[in-house]
Parts: sequence; C-alpha cells; structure tokens
Amino acid sequence: MLLDDAFLNQKTLQPAGLEKKPTRDGFGHGSVEAGKADPRVIVLSADLSESTRAEWFQKEFPDRFIEMGVAEQNMATVASGLANYGKIPFITSYAAFSPGRNWEQIRTTICINNVPVIVCGMHAGVSVGPDGATHQMLEDIALMRALPNMTVVVAADAEEGRKATIAAAKLGKPIYLRFGRTAAPVFTTQATPFAIGRANVLWDSSVSGKKPQVTLVACGSLVHNALVAAHTLEEKGIASIVINNHTIKPLDADTILAAVKKTGAVVSIEEHQITGGMGSAVAELLSQRFPVPQEYIGVHDMFGQSGEPDELIEHYGMGVDHIVSAAQQVIGRK
Repeated sequence: MLLDDAFLNQKTLQPAGLEKKPTRDGFGHGSVEAGKADPRVIVLSADLSESTRAEWFQKEFPDRFIEMGVAEQNMATVASGLANYGKIPFITSYAAFSPGRNWEQIRTTICINNVPVIVCGMHAGVSVGPDGATHQMLEDIALMRALPNMTVVVAADAEEGRKATIAAAKLGKPIYLRFGRTAAPVFTTQATPFAIGRANVLWDSSVSGKKPQVTLVACGSLVHNALVAAHTLEEKGIASIVINNHTIKPLDADTILAAVKKTGAVVSIEEHQITGGMGSAVAELLSQRFPVPQEYIGVHDMFGQSGEPDELIEHYGMGVDHIVSAAQQVIGRK
C-alpha cells in the first residue's frame, strides 16, 4: 500500500515507534547547512533565537547573525535591504508576530520588490499548546498565499523542514516557511523526495489493485494523522490516496488533480483556519478544473485556547478519527 518502503514503512503508522522532533528543529539544522553552503546566508531574529532555533545558526556563524530585538516590522525591512544587495536573509519569529505583526512590511518591501527573503513563522497552529490563542497562529497561510511573488511551504516533519530550509535558500524569491513547536513524528528520511512545488503521494491503494475512493490532501504535522487515517480506512474496506501537499503556493495542480480524478472526493487536512488555507487553495483548483465533494479538516472560524497539544488537536477536530469520519462523509456525498 505504501509507495516506497525505503522511506515510508509500517512503523510510520505507529507514532510510539517513531522519533519525535519539532519541525522548527528542521529549520535549525537546515539553516546551518545552508550557511555552510553559501556565505551569503544570514539569519535575523526578533528576540526569540532559542525558541525559533535561530541560535543554532548564531553559534555556528555569529558574524552572520543579527539580533533585531522585539521589532518584527524593522526586521522585515532590514532583510529586504540586505536581500536587495545580494544577501540571502532568513527572518525568524513566532508566526503570530511574523507575518502576524509585520505583514505590511513583508508585502511592501519584500514582495513588491520580489527580493529573496525567507520568512520563517515558528510556533504555528494550536499545537503550540499552553501559550493560548494569542500565540496560536491560524491565519498565516491565508495571509501569505494571498501575496503576489510569495511561495508558501509547510513542512510535514523535522527532516522535511531541514530540506525546505535548504531549498528556500536557493529559491531566489520570497518564501514563507511554516514551522511547529510540538515534537511530532519524523516519518520521512534523507531519501524521501522533496522539491518546492511538488507534492508527494505517500499512500495509494491503487498500487495494490484497489480502487481508491477518497483523496486525503494534508500539510504539516497532520500529514502523519492522514497516513494513520488511511490505514484505518483500509481496515474498514475504504481505499484512499494520501498526498503530502507541503507546498501550498504554488500548488501542485497536476498531482492533486490526478489523484482526485481517481477518487472523485477529497478531504483537506491542515492545522489552520479552513478559511483561506490549504483547503481553500485545493477548492479553488478543483472548482475550476474538476469539481468534486470536499470536506475540510482544520479550525472552523475559531481562535485557539490553552491546553496540551494533543488534546487541542482533538478538540478542534483534527485527530485521526475526525479524518476518518470526514472521509466517510465525503464518500457518501459522491
């Protein structure tokens, strides 16, 4: 059922058997690798170097690290100037503050000028946990994908976060990378394919001759929940396709359409408001090219609250059982 046992095997379906790391760790490792590969890479921090893992770059390259203080707007404009003069700057903060606080500066100084600044929004989603609604950014994908010239990537695990960070440094244009705080299963490896703009099909029941009935399109750490849900659906006699849609913009239309044309139904899965997020991007594509029933897993027009990450994921309807239920519902609408 799984497409490539070299990087995705049955232990993927058992979270207890997997190493867990926050996706922000992927940024920490990836930024150091990018810095070693290209001396133009620099990192700017808004007084959150430890929480964002920017301190890992700081320790390796202290002369290429800039502490901006609590000044996210200034950080964005300084980075745009550095990029205009040939540097490759990463700007780092909590997603609630960047792009939450400095969206206008990102729009005006980075996107309009189309300069290669990498905006890294950490601690996104309700899985931030006890920090509560003010820090649980659920609107950032919507904010960033609306901007012309902006690419948007949401890593599925820490290893993919590392690859996304390295790829972002080579992209040559504005990009938003979204990272989480909570330790999540690391189910990909160095061998797992990753390319900006190319979604990955992780599970396809048609490989074993079954006719898939639903496509699960997921991003971020909820990709793992989608895989576990696919296994549960299989046990119930429901075949499926699972897509890791790490790049929200530009959307990989070909991969999504190919899967949905096989299944005729789709469930979008994201730790974000369902309005304006990845599911909206999928719906925009399908409404024009291949309309089918769609169900949305995500936060339904609410703010977050304090709690443990796992209980918040369940409370807001993003757990495995919720995905299974949504799949059954959307199949019933075909």
